[in-house]
Amino acid sequence: MKKIFVIIAAMIFSIYMFGCGKKQAAEEEQQPMSMEALSTLNTTTQTPATSEAAKAGESKPQMMQTPPLAAAKLEPLPPAGPYKPTGIEIQTALKNANFYTGTVDGKIGSMTKKAIEAFQKANNLKADGKVGPKTWAALSKYLNPAPSTPAKKKR
Repeated sequence: MKKIFVIIAAMIFSIYMFGCGKKQAAEEEQQPMSMEALSTLNTTTQTPATSEAAKAGESKPQMMQTPPLAAAKLEPLPPAGPYKPTGIEIQTALKNANFYTGTVDGKIGSMTKKAIEAFQKANNLKADGKVGPKTWAALSKYLNPAPSTPAKKKR
């Protein structure tokens, strides 16, 4: 009875070990490849040829090379949407445009929203207090103010 139990336990253990190995190999095959790995792949692959000689009963299959894959030029994807400015950028631009007097902390509070609305009204935009693409297009001009010209010294 002990021998049967040991044999069954050994069989279960071996099935478990071999099954996990196959599962892990299957998971590794499904992992996406990095761009570096894709670029290092060999561009030619060998496939068994079904020639007349192979059909005639030769035991050694002949291999033929397939043409190399066309090198695809990878270009960066376009941005998902319009640029979304940070709170600090918005407040800095509003401050440079003389619409915001608070501290530049990146938090869009009631003072910042009022400054946005005032800026939108002054620039004939929809005054909703939100910085959309049109508002940012007008406001971004004030993000980096032009350097002021220094006063001439008297001699």
